Amino acid sequence: MSANHPLLQPALDLFAAGRTAEGIAAVARLAEDGLAPAVRLQGEIVWNGLGGSPDPVAARHLFERAAALGDAQAAIYATNLLASGIAGPRDWTGAIARLRAQAAADPARTAVLDLVEAMALDDVGYPTVLAQPEPVSETPRIRIYRQFFSEAECDHALQVAQGRYQPSMVYNAARQLVRDPIRTSDGATLNWLTEDPAIHALLRRIGRATGTDPGQGEAAQVLRYAPGQEYRPHYDYLRGTANQRIVTALVWLNEDYAGGETAFIRTDIKLRGRKGDAVVFWNALADGQIDPLTEHAGLPVWQGTKLLFNRWIRAARWQP
Repeated sequence: MSANHPLLQPALDLFAAGRTAEGIAAVARLAEDGLAPAVRLQGEIVWNGLGGSPDPVAARHLFERAAALGDAQAAIYATNLLASGIAGPRDWTGAIARLRAQAAADPARTAVLDLVEAMALDDVGYPTVLAQPEPVSETPRIRIYRQFFSEAECDHALQVAQGRYQPSMVYNAARQLVRDPIRTSDGATLNWLTEDPAIHALLRRIGRATGTDPGQGEAAQVLRYAPGQEYRPHYDYLRGTANQRIVTALVWLNEDYAGGETAFIRTDIKLRGRKGDAVVFWNALADGQIDPLTEHAGLPVWQGTKLLFNRWIRAARWQP
């Protein structure tokens, strides 16, 4: 949670003292009085489920209200959600118009707008041009897309991830992020509030390449592997899960490191791309069952730092 108004400080002090219920009530009173940062903070509380279950739809309404009251951070959240269609209606054209207005006063939003305008997109944010895939294998089904992200797009993903790294996380059955038991890297989750229109356009590009809807994707991650870090052999397929991970997309965000190949354990396939290249592989067979040949590992990095964009895609809609 964050705030930038002195009237909110007593409420934040209550949270810091562990008096969560009182803090929530204090924020609610200030929000009812129309204090814009309090309305935005109330939205963050509801979004994260502090004191109850998360309610992204209600949170989005609060962000819209806070934005109308003049809170700049809430306006960014609202624009991002309008672009992606998470927790409410999607309006790509309207979101870009809002982004353009925000860019007039915010250099960071100018950078997002510049990146979007450099992309070849249709009027709903899908790419109008897509590189042809290079077949790597049919069993398992693996494809590589060369220069799938531009250098500037790679750099933007890294910029969004900056300051967000923590030990790598995975979603459990309750859609909560928990520590990954077999991946020793650090990861930055580009959560749905962080998913700006440029990131969303990249996810639509992944959707077009995989034949899936962006709403099927988990929140994207940027993974950072320092020397000695790895992703031990594993499947992305989740046994016993109704809404299965059917496709994985990985994009190499840099190339100045040694080691770190993506190795498919039951085959002789080892992959390492150049900056901006993407690999896509299908974790499930046509009948929805696990493809046993998709067991894979991120081999240890032994020099430099490996940076990777990760997108797990489910069989049905995952996003709220």
